[in-house]
Parts: sequence; C-alpha cells; structure tokens
Amino acid sequence: MKVLAAAAVAFVALGTAACGDDSDTGTSGDSSAPAKKNVKVGLAFDIGGRGDKSFNDSAAAGLDRVKSELNLDVKDLAAVAGESENDKYSRLKLLCQSGYNPVIAVGFVYDGADAKNGPLARAAKDCPNTKFAIVDGGTTADNVADLVFAEEQGSFLVGAAAALKTKSGTVGFIGGCQVDLIKKFEAGFTAGAKAAKADVKVLTNYLSTPAEACKGFNDPTGGNTAASGMYDQGADVIYAAAGGSGTGVFEAAKAKSKLAIGVDSDQYNTVTDAGLKPVIMTSMLKRVDNAVFNFVKDFAEDKFKAGPTVFDLKADGVGYATSGGQVDDIKDKLDAFKADIVSGKITVPTK
Repeated sequence: MKVLAAAAVAFVALGTAACGDDSDTGTSGDSSAPAKKNVKVGLAFDIGGRGDKSFNDSAAAGLDRVKSELNLDVKDLAAVAGESENDKYSRLKLLCQSGYNPVIAVGFVYDGADAKNGPLARAAKDCPNTKFAIVDGGTTADNVADLVFAEEQGSFLVGAAAALKTKSGTVGFIGGCQVDLIKKFEAGFTAGAKAAKADVKVLTNYLSTPAEACKGFNDPTGGNTAASGMYDQGADVIYAAAGGSGTGVFEAAKAKSKLAIGVDSDQYNTVTDAGLKPVIMTSMLKRVDNAVFNFVKDFAEDKFKAGPTVFDLKADGVGYATSGGQVDDIKDKLDAFKADIVSGKITVPTK
C-alpha cells in the first residue's frame, strides 16, 4: 500500500500547511491581482503527473499561472500507476481536509467506473463546503464544476492538416485508451481528414482499454510499436492522442522518416529530445491550462458555477499549433475550416 503510505506522509505535510505554514503562500507580488485572501488551490494529477509533456503538463501550466498571476497558494499531488479508486478518493479528501479550496481533479479517472459513486463524488459529498472541478469528467454535484472540451473540433483541424500533407494517401490515429473521450479525438480527426481529402485512408489503433486501467496513456514503448506498424502499412502522418505514450510515436516517426501530430500541449516545444522536433508536424492544442486558470479565477471572484463548461474553438479551448513552421503553407485552409466550425457551417461528429 505504498500509495496510502505516501498519502499519510503527505497528509502530515499538508496538515502543517493548513495550520499556518505560510512559507509558500504566493502572497508576494502585485497586490492588485484579483485574488481572494486565504484561497488555497489543490490539484490532483492523472497518472503521469508533471513531466508527461502533454495533458498533465497543460494542467500544471494553468496551476503555475494561478500561483504567479493570482498570487495564490497552490499544491499538487500525483497519481500512481495501478492505484485504486479509493487511492484517488483519498487524494482528493486529503486536499480538502487540509484546507485546499477549490480542489481540481485532472482526468476522467477521478469519475471512477461509476461517476455517481466514484472518487470525486465521494469526496464532494464528504467535503460539502469545498468546491471541486474535474477536467474531462462527468461527476454531478452542487459543488462540482465539469471542465470539458470540444476535442473533436481541434482534432478535425489536425486531421485536415494530416490529409493535406500526406504523400502516401494514408494517415493514422493512435488512442491511449478505448473510451468515449478518446473516440471523440478519433471522430474529429477522421472527419477533418476526409473533409480535406475525401479518398484519404485512416488507420486506427488503441493502446489499451478501461479493463487495463487505460495504461496506454503512459506506455511510450507501446506507442512506438503501434506507430511503427502503421508506418509500415503506408501511413506517413500519425496523430497520437495518447498522453505520455506520444513520445514513443515521435520516436517511431523519426526512425521511419515520417511525421507525427502531438496532442494537448504544443509538443514541438515540450518534447525533451530536440531531435524529435522535426517529426512533429503540429499538435492539437487542448487548453487545459486556460480551463484551470479561469476556473480558479472565477472561484476567487465568487463566480463558481457547478455543472459543465465547454471549451471549444470559439472559446479558444482547442486549436492547433504552428511551431516549427510545417503547416504554414496550409494555414489559410485550416483557418477556413476553423471559421466554418465556429460559424456552425461545419458540425464535427463526436462518434
């Protein structure tokens, strides 16, 4: 029970902070920032935590902005591979009991198998005076905000980019886990590719299932193997919606002299190995950082709203990256697709 033991140690540390340790309160700086006194923000990461160069790092960037721009005390805790739903519940409960309010859960894993009785639902019931938010979740409670995204819209744009750039006429999609959320990425990607080039072929592969605890989000080796197989089948551009496994896809692209598309963060700028930059054609941007920051800012201004808030193309919640210049020549076409989606002329499928 390493996770629970670690949680016990963390509880002592957090309890000390809650009892008046102001060594990391973040109260210095611009006193005009719209921060409410004594607001302490807790955040629980999905598996992979800080350093995944993708989903979690985008959430971390939002939390870092909260600390620097709103002058608030923040604390984040990481998930551990193979942990139970009870471990996730304990992490959220630990934060709320230690005086952190609001508390943000990053990832649908905090819904659990049954969102009505999952980790977040239990924590929200036990901590009725704490406001929670979940990224990509569906837990319903009076003190829970759901921060959700139109991933299919951003994926449509990078799907169009893949089709416009392919030389072989075949592109690929690799998902981290076969769940409805990631299927939205696939649906948008395929629709965008077909809109740009009707006869393009789209190969699909998922690295894991919920029965495998969605381990495919943190499996670079599996990503590499899946991508290598797709490249061998003729694909020359692959979109990886697979979190930390995307690094393996980029490595396969480099080995095969092909291209890849990142996800969540601008992975051209976040990838650790500079040698992988040339193969990252673009990334589908999922602005979890904006969602986290805006949620906390609203809370600090007494504007908390329970229920779903959707971050779409119109709200700058999703988009595509231009770092590296590889889509500069098709940017006008991609922006035209974007305008049509925003105006409603194009409705992007989610399935």
